[in-house]
Amino acid sequence: MKNINIVIIALLGLLIVASMTVYTVDQRQNAMVFQLGEVVAVNKQPGLYFKLPLIQNIRYFDTRILTLDPADPDRFITSEKKNVLVDYFAKWRIVDVKQYYVSVGGDETRAQTRLQQTINDSLRAEFGKRTVQQVVAGERDEIMAILRTKADQDARKIGIQVMDVRIKHVDLPQEVSDSVYRRMQAERKRVANELRSTGSAEAEQIRADADRQREVIIAEAYRDAQRIKGEGDAKASAIYAAAYSQNPEFYAFYRSMDAYRQSFKNKSDVLVLEPNSAFFKYMKSPKVAK
Repeated sequence: MKNINIVIIALLGLLIVASMTVYTVDQRQNAMVFQLGEVVAVNKQPGLYFKLPLIQNIRYFDTRILTLDPADPDRFITSEKKNVLVDYFAKWRIVDVKQYYVSVGGDETRAQTRLQQTINDSLRAEFGKRTVQQVVAGERDEIMAILRTKADQDARKIGIQVMDVRIKHVDLPQEVSDSVYRRMQAERKRVANELRSTGSAEAEQIRADADRQREVIIAEAYRDAQRIKGEGDAKASAIYAAAYSQNPEFYAFYRSMDAYRQSFKNKSDVLVLEPNSAFFKYMKSPKVAK
C-alpha cells in the first residue's frame, strides 16, 4: 500500500510539473516567453511548447484585427478657418510582439492612444490644407489613403500594422451648421425669387404675344367675314337683278308682299300714308300694277 501511494503521489507530481512545463499557442495568438522578467523567446506558430517551470512565464497577445473607434468625434479646422467634427475608425493588428511589448508594455489601451494621436495629427494637417467642400465630398478618398499610409508608418515603430483608416462622418458644429443653413436658406430664397421674376416676365411676354395673336386673328376673321358678306350681297343682288329682269311685275309684287308682311307684323304698328300712295297699289288692284 505504501508503494502504491508513493506511485500515485509521484504521478501527481509529474502531472503538476508537466502542466507547469507545457503550454499551447493558439493560431489567433502570439506567445512571449519571459525568464526572470526578460524576454527570451516569441512563439508565433500555433502548437505545443515547453518552458522551464517557476523560472519562465508566458504572456499571450491577440494578433487578430482590432478596431480603434473613438467614442466622440474630434474637432479640426479647415483652410477656411472653419471647425468640422470628424468621426473615424481604424483597423489594426499586432505584427511584432516584442516591439509592441517594448514600446507600449503590451497595453492595448496605450497602443490605441498612440495610434489615435497619430491619426489626429494627420487629420489636422490634411484638413488644414483643404476647404469644407473638399473634406466632405471632393477629396475624402485621398485623405483616407494619406491617413492610412502615415498611420501605418508610425504604427510600425510600436510593432503594429494599420490595415485601414475610414472617415465615417464629417459634420459641422451646431453653431456653424445653423449659420450655414441660414445662408443656404437665404440663397435658396434668392434663387426662388429670381426664378419667380423670370417666370412672371416670361408669362407677361406670353400673354402679350397671345393677345396680339388674338387681335390679329379677330381682325383677319372680320376681314374675311366682310369679304364673304360682300360677295354674298353681290351674288344676292345679281340673283335679284336676274329674277327682276325675267318678270319685273312678279318681282315688284313679291317685294310689295314682303313689305306688307314686315309692316303689319304687329297689331300696334301704325303707318301714316296717303290713300293714293304707291305702297297700296296691289291692295287696290292686286292683278294690275301700274
